[in-house]
Amino acid sequence: MMLPSDLIAAVYFQKDSPMKAVLCKHYGSPSDLVVEDVPSLKAGFEQVVIAVHACGVNFADTLIIQGKYQIKPAMPFSPGGEVSGIIKEVGAGVTRFKPGDRVIAVTTWGGFAEEAAADAARTIHLPEGMNFNTASALVLTYGTSHHALKDRAELKSGETLLVLGAAGGVGLAAIEVGKVIGARVIAAASSDEKLAFCSEHGANEVINYAREDLRGRIRELTGGRGVDVVYDPVGGDYSEPALRSMAWRGRFLVVGFAAGRIPNIPLNLPFIKGSSVVGVLWGAFTHLEPQRNEESLQELLTWVKQGKLKPYIAATYPLERAADALHNLMNRSVKGKIVLTTGR
Repeated sequence: MMLPSDLIAAVYFQKDSPMKAVLCKHYGSPSDLVVEDVPSLKAGFEQVVIAVHACGVNFADTLIIQGKYQIKPAMPFSPGGEVSGIIKEVGAGVTRFKPGDRVIAVTTWGGFAEEAAADAARTIHLPEGMNFNTASALVLTYGTSHHALKDRAELKSGETLLVLGAAGGVGLAAIEVGKVIGARVIAAASSDEKLAFCSEHGANEVINYAREDLRGRIRELTGGRGVDVVYDPVGGDYSEPALRSMAWRGRFLVVGFAAGRIPNIPLNLPFIKGSSVVGVLWGAFTHLEPQRNEESLQELLTWVKQGKLKPYIAATYPLERAADALHNLMNRSVKGKIVLTTGR
């Protein structure tokens, strides 16, 4: 008698056939990506091959195809750093997974395809009842925010958290994670529409930094005390005024540079505030501290199951429309997360 997982494997994986993949053959814009048939993957040592059902779309994907990301895969490659799906094959040394298992995995690249290879150490079982789209929208944004706020900033209940770029994927995740921890959350974004969306996801107060003075509003909202933690995935013109608005012993989290410019920060600012500037490189964390990363993801999955976190998917696109998804993300017209689906 076949078990359910064996039946799934028999249906999906009867033979090794070509798969479709979104390929970056040279650095450029999303329009330069192509969709082609490529050979099916084989699992390497301590790897799994996943039949991808859904893949989260993230800002890092827009950077990696332009050659602006800190990691530069050999050409051609597929972008896509987080996937959900069903294990097709396990490599030597893998004992926790078998073909047919439903999983979530961090891949860094390679996810915009019908199959993706992932390290077993960066793969976890998908909880019963969670769908593939939700799972693929969870790992990177919520994983980054959980690592940033709980591990790197050690955010505490009752502290004040300022989230820049708050309507984006990692921004919304930071709002929700901050609220679960018990912080007072101030969301900053570039439009009233985006800020209304942030309020719906739990922000206590909001700042429109396109028309309001960021420092002045922070001073007003905190009674002149400043904020305990700044979550900054934006960079550009907003980092320095946010750092100047820190409370004593504040922690400034460097998460990314979506604005496109890496700011030059005067080092006297953390000196006079007694504050810390803390780097958050979640991808490296998943590689270098896999056990702690798994513990972090398991806590996030528990919070989702308890209804404390509700990943918001703004849109889903088929694999063939990956360029449209990336263009929309680069234009900052997206509130929440975009997911690519393979149609499995």
